[in-house]
Amino acid sequence: MTTIFDELLEAFHAFLGHADASVARDAAGAVDWAMPVRPLEPQSIPCVRHLDRVIEIAPERAKPLAHMLADHRDVLRWGQTYGEADFDRTFLDNYGWLEVFGTRGHFANDAAAGGLLILGPGIVYPDHHHVAEEIYIPLTGGTGWRKGDGAFQIRQAGEVIHHPSNINHAMKTGAEPLLALYLWRGGPLAAKSTITGGEA
Repeated sequence: MTTIFDELLEAFHAFLGHADASVARDAAGAVDWAMPVRPLEPQSIPCVRHLDRVIEIAPERAKPLAHMLADHRDVLRWGQTYGEADFDRTFLDNYGWLEVFGTRGHFANDAAAGGLLILGPGIVYPDHHHVAEEIYIPLTGGTGWRKGDGAFQIRQAGEVIHHPSNINHAMKTGAEPLLALYLWRGGPLAAKSTITGGEA
């Protein structure tokens, strides 16, 4: 019997595999998608409230995945890497992720981690880096993304954003929330990022 978790993994795979950049398609091809399911207790966090707005602003191609997350938010295990020692309550109330697969996700995978990130409006996720290579595909537009010493650039939904190992990067949302698909590989998959910047 197909479950919502199977459907979510399939939708994630399809979105990554049809991305308009070879780095994303190659990453999708390197993942072993025959993953064992990991039973997890549901867990909610404040930022899931933004999923209702995400459905309204996501382009048509991203709406089915956004609807899947919103309609089943109460059976999924949402998480946060950081706590009050790292960021203030405003950030924590507007930040979180769902790991679809990985070392903590609904499907077990020790070689790669993939999921969805939420950032609420008006939030700066300051410069940070990690060993794992990272690929992002925003499912909503209007967020500023910065890599290395560059300036923030507004990225549109569907663009592929690639962060090589240990390169500083940051995000800054505008008037709308961000929902972004992510994939980590080639490093510790549950590592806490090293924060190197403040609000910008």
